[in-house]
Amino acid sequence: MFQGASALTLDVKGRMTIPAKHRDALLMQCEGRVTLTRHPHGCILLFPRPVWDAHRTEIAAWPMSARAWQRIFLGNACDVDMDGAGRILVAPELRSAVELARDVMMLGMGTHFEVWDAKKLAESEAQAVATGMPDVLSNFSF
Repeated sequence: MFQGASALTLDVKGRMTIPAKHRDALLMQCEGRVTLTRHPHGCILLFPRPVWDAHRTEIAAWPMSARAWQRIFLGNACDVDMDGAGRILVAPELRSAVELARDVMMLGMGTHFEVWDAKKLAESEAQAVATGMPDVLSNFSF
């Protein structure tokens, strides 16, 4: 189960280094093979390949009325492998689509990760806090 936030930097070639705390798990779970795709909220989703394969099958079976959403998720999917230094290349098309700049945040979301432009994530979180908790969380407490 992936959790936690990591502040990362994209290099000039668009590569990011997977944090050591997640690198070993990804190597064991999927031999460093991951899939990146676009999320409509403005981030990149990073899946271990076996997890993505299950999602891909489900998404491909969606009805024609969901074709636009299939394009977002399947049409932007990119299979990548971690290199020997634990880096992955984020395709220029994906970086452009979600406005990913140099400073990024990688968030563990259980079975996968979200990769955000650091400034965009801060804005998104501030907006969520300003909006208040959704009703579905009214009974949640620690």
